[in-house]
Amino acid sequence: MDSFNEAWTLVLDYCKKIVTTSAYKSWLANIEPVKLDLAEGKAIVMVPSDFQRNIVMTVYHKFLTEAMENIFGMTLELVIIVPNEISEKEQEITEKTIDEDYEFTFDTFIVGSANKFAHAASLAVATNPGRAYNPLFIYGNSGLGKTHLLYAIRNEIHKNHPEKDIVYVKGEDFTNELIEALMKKSNIEFRQKYRKSDVLLVDDIQFIGGKDATQEEFFHTFNTLYEAKSQIVLTSDRPPKEIQTLEDRLRSRFESGLIADIQPPDFETRIAIIRRKAELLQIELPDDVTEYIATRLKTNIRQLEGVVKKLKAKNQLYGDKITINIAQKTISEILNNDQPPPLTVEMIIDEVARNFGLTSNDIRSSKRNSNISNARQIAVYAVREITNMSMNNIGEEFGGRDHSTIVYALKQIEKNMKKDPKLKSTVDDIIKNIRNR
Repeated sequence: MDSFNEAWTLVLDYCKKIVTTSAYKSWLANIEPVKLDLAEGKAIVMVPSDFQRNIVMTVYHKFLTEAMENIFGMTLELVIIVPNEISEKEQEITEKTIDEDYEFTFDTFIVGSANKFAHAASLAVATNPGRAYNPLFIYGNSGLGKTHLLYAIRNEIHKNHPEKDIVYVKGEDFTNELIEALMKKSNIEFRQKYRKSDVLLVDDIQFIGGKDATQEEFFHTFNTLYEAKSQIVLTSDRPPKEIQTLEDRLRSRFESGLIADIQPPDFETRIAIIRRKAELLQIELPDDVTEYIATRLKTNIRQLEGVVKKLKAKNQLYGDKITINIAQKTISEILNNDQPPPLTVEMIIDEVARNFGLTSNDIRSSKRNSNISNARQIAVYAVREITNMSMNNIGEEFGGRDHSTIVYALKQIEKNMKKDPKLKSTVDDIIKNIRNR
C-alpha cells in the first residue's frame, strides 16, 4: 500500500474536524488518492463526477489544501480528476488504490474461536456457491469482520468463476436504489440487476426492516434467486428473530438456511490480527506495542487494523519510532474518529419517514391523514428518546408545533405501544436502527 494512500487518510481525518459531518460524508469521504508527485508539488485525487469536482473545488478546496499543508509540511497543488480523465499509467495506480478489498480474502481473515464457524460457512459457500448453505446469514456487531467475509466470498467466487454475475449491496442502498427506480420508472432495470445475479451479497440487511415496498421487492428478489439456485449471503447486526420490523415471510426465509454469528475476538486472535496487518503493510511493531494495542482495543477489528495503518503512516511521514506512547496517541485518535456523528433531528425524521414510505416534509407538514399522523407521533417519540430535547425545541423542529401538541403525541404513542406489541416492536427497531448508524 503506497504512502500517499495512508497519508490521505490523515488528510481526511484533519478535514473531519473542520467541516460538518454531513458535508464530509457527501463531498469528501469518497475522494480517492491517485498519485503524489512531490517533484512537481502536486497531489492528484479522483472523484466520481464532474459535479462533485466543482463542489469540492468551489467550497472545500481551501480545507483540503490546509489539511495537506498540515500533513505534508509543504504546499501542494490539489489536482482533482474524474474517471474518464485518467491516463493509462494513472489508471493502473488508481485501480491499485481503489481496489482496497484486495486485503479482504480468506487468507487475510484471522480465524479464532469467535468467528471460526462463520469463516467455515463462508468458505463453503465461496467454494460451492448455490449448493452449500443458501441463504447464509451472518450476524454480529459492527467491526467484527462480516463485511470482510462478504468480500472474501466475492473475491473467491470471482477468482474461480469469473463468468458469474456477483452483486454486492448494502441494505440501505437497496432501499435507495428502489426509491430512485420508482421515481424514474426504471423498475425493470432495477429488477434485472438483482434478480439475474448469480450471487447476491447484502450487507446490513436489517435496514430493510419496516420498509414495506423494499421488503416486498426483496421478497420477490429472494424467491427468484433461490429458485434459480443463485447464492444469497446476508449480514446483519442481529439475528433475523431480533429484527422486529422484518416481515414474517422474509424472516422465515432468512432462517431457512444457515445462521452464523461472529463474536468479539479473544486476546490471542487480536494479537494475530495486529501482526497480520503489520505484515501486510510491511511494518515492524515491537511486541510490547502489539500487546498494548490488543489490550486497549477489544471489540472492534476495524479499529485494530486502523491503528496499524496510522502507525505506518506516521512512521513514513514523520519517521516516528513506534513506541507505546505513539500507539497510545494513535488509539485515542482512532477512538475519537470512530465516535458516531451526533444524531440530528433530520436524520431521525428521515429514518422514520422512510419506514412509512413518506418524506420528511410530510412528517413536518400539517397533513392529518392517519398514516402521516402516526409516523409524525413516532418521529416525535424517537426524537425525544434519542436526543432528550425539550418539548418546546421538539415542537420547533416539527413545524412550530406547541408544547401541548408534542406532549399529546408522546402520550399517544406511549399508550398505543402498551396496547400494541407490534407497534412497540416497530418503534424499538426504528430507534435501534437510528442509533446503529
